[in-house]
Formats: sequence, structure tokens, C-alpha cells
Amino acid sequence: MSMNDPLGDMLTRIRNAQMRRRPKVVTPASSIRARVLDVLEEEGYIRGYARVEQKGALPTFEIELKYYNGQPAIREIKRVSTPGRRVYSPVRDLPTVANGLGVAILSTPKGVMSDSKAREQNVGGEILCSIF
Repeated sequence: MSMNDPLGDMLTRIRNAQMRRRPKVVTPASSIRARVLDVLEEEGYIRGYARVEQKGALPTFEIELKYYNGQPAIREIKRVSTPGRRVYSPVRDLPTVANGLGVAILSTPKGVMSDSKAREQNVGGEILCSIF
């Protein structure tokens, strides 16, 4: 079965696993997912992730979710740019998520990064998702 929005699928898996208080979630591996997971780990929203390769199966990522006092570290995770509606932003118009408490993840010519790093490097791009 083909998947139209692999990044949206990963974000939904994370959202669903945190609603059920699961310690880990598994998602198929891809390079864009790895870059987004790097940003999530760097910003402190997940504990980490590992690439798992099994013989005869496609590689997967095992994402270790983060909780604080029994509550998920990620309160809200939302896909902004979808395959049907791409959302691009120059550096001067980058959105602030939850008055600066959240993070927007962008795909820029310099790679996938958070909105704060994009402002530092003075580069805009496609807004992939927002996390609070």
C-alpha cells in the first residue's frame, strides 16, 4: 500500500502512542523522518530514536517517547505543510509557535532545522510541522 504523506503518518503514530502512554513507537525509516527526529531529539521532545534493521524486512525507527510527571513532553504536534497544500515562508515571516514556547520544523536549502536555527542562519523554507 502506498503512503501519500509519510511524515504525517509518523507524527500521527507519535501522537497516538503518547495518548496511550506508550514508552516507544515504531515507524518505517526514511531520511526525512530521520532529520525531523533529529530536531525533535535536539529540542528535547523525545528521548531518542534508533534505526532497527531486521532480515527480510524494511528498516524501521524505534522512537523512545519522553514524559514528565506522567504527562507527554509533546502537548500538540501538527502537520503544517501537506502534500496537497505546501506552506513556504521566508525567514522574516517564520511563525512563532505558542508565543515562542513551541518549535516549528522547517525544510530549508541548508537542511531540516528548527525555526530558531533558521532565523540564526537567515534562511526560510517549507514549514513541515509545529510542536508544542
